[in-house]
Amino acid sequence: MPRLLILLSLCNLVIGTGAFVIGGLIAPIATDLRVPPAAAGQAMTAYALSTAVLAPLALVLTGQWPRRRALVAGLAVFALGNLLCALADSLVLLLAGRVLMGVGAMFTPVAAGLAVALVEPARRGRALSLVFLGISLSYVVGVPLGAWLGFRHGWAVPVGAVAAIAAASAALLALLVPRHIDAPGARFQGLGGLLARREVLWALLLTLLYFTAIFVVFSYIGPVLQALQPMSTERLSVTLALFGVAGVVGTLVGGWANDHFGARSSLTVQLAVLAAMMALVPLTRGSYPAMLAVFLAWGVAGFGMMAPQQSRLAALDAAQAPMLLSLNTSMLYFGTALGAAIGGPASLLVGFDRLAWVGVPFAVAGWLALRLGGSTARRTQPA
Repeated sequence: MPRLLILLSLCNLVIGTGAFVIGGLIAPIATDLRVPPAAAGQAMTAYALSTAVLAPLALVLTGQWPRRRALVAGLAVFALGNLLCALADSLVLLLAGRVLMGVGAMFTPVAAGLAVALVEPARRGRALSLVFLGISLSYVVGVPLGAWLGFRHGWAVPVGAVAAIAAASAALLALLVPRHIDAPGARFQGLGGLLARREVLWALLLTLLYFTAIFVVFSYIGPVLQALQPMSTERLSVTLALFGVAGVVGTLVGGWANDHFGARSSLTVQLAVLAAMMALVPLTRGSYPAMLAVFLAWGVAGFGMMAPQQSRLAALDAAQAPMLLSLNTSMLYFGTALGAAIGGPASLLVGFDRLAWVGVPFAVAGWLALRLGGSTARRTQPA
């Protein structure tokens, strides 16, 4: 694998940490800003909607730039957004910073497009899994460490640290990434034709549905875990780290499964496991070992879907891979926003301990979208 992919993976570690560390810090943020936890959780919604709507626009506007410049610009904007969040003394400023972070998240589809362009199709799943490994590692390193720092020294400390590391990473990219890389940028040309293809729409719907399912819960993961099994902040950090380890395993296994069994077969199994584990989560209340086992299986299945789904989309139209990956990222974050928006009010109705049940219908619907989209794809163009 090209060594550049390792550098991109490390940068995605920073992106993932900044994006998701908020989920474990909802309680202190709500207390500090004097808002309800459900309102503080909308910081996830603001980031997700910005990434879904504004990041693709930024991706297209920078489509003719050298890839190095696009990567550096994305990470620099992400750093500025984190800095604004760290300095926020109101929910409005926090949300504004999260919107700016979402624009900077254009970095991730640019990096995914490079991974597709730099390797042959037979190694595409492993290349994508390597780039997205950084996102998974953020749950092992960044999110639990950030939660520990946030509870010990204030939530602004880990957010400010992400801002500094993202700025340093942008400078490192400017020094180490080659000036000219043979990889296409995203463009609006041909977008109408893509969206007219049923197999593309089914695939994008799948991403929307399974990320909605996941983030109904994960946007409020701190309160959910505490409702299932009250624990110290140290144990909460360890639990989040173990969930991240499962995500790392899932990311690597997903890339391997894609290259050995195909994207559709891999996704079929992963979605079934995800739905089953979400159904089991509320039943583990009061048992830490059972809760941990279910969340670990959830992590392997959930993170494992990223590489097969991206590989499946890139195979639909290699020339339009950057735009397809951008659209997939939009659906990912629309799902994240929708999940956060649903999870907040739902937690008031069913409680954080039963919140996972709210996500189950979305996971099942994603499985159905895969089955329907797969048959359409076989009739038109291989997925």
